Amino acid sequence: MARFERKGFKLIKLKLFRFSKEQAENFYGVHKDKPFFGELTSFITSGPVVIAIIEGNNAIATTRIMIGATKSFEAAPGSIRGDFGLGFTDNIIHASDSQESFDHESRVAFE
Repeated sequence: MARFERKGFKLIKLKLFRFSKEQAENFYGVHKDKPFFGELTSFITSGPVVIAIIEGNNAIATTRIMIGATKSFEAAPGSIRGDFGLGFTDNIIHASDSQESFDHESRVAFE
């Protein structure tokens, strides 16, 4: 969270959460027909996750840059995935890629 705060983002909500299989499948529903869907939902349900909502100028675009490429082995050093990621589906962090994704994902996680 410190990286985001240093960028001037404000923490709005923070929650320790454990996804059920149904919630994970809903959260990542956009990927349901992709070959990695099972592995992705299995990983996110394997233990608790920290879910945060931040706000600030260009939050979605800036966050996507800060977290790095989806495949951790392709992420630049200094990005969150580049520094801490473990692979593709277990890439340490998720961030919404659009306002529509944020609206859906925040409903799943916070309602």
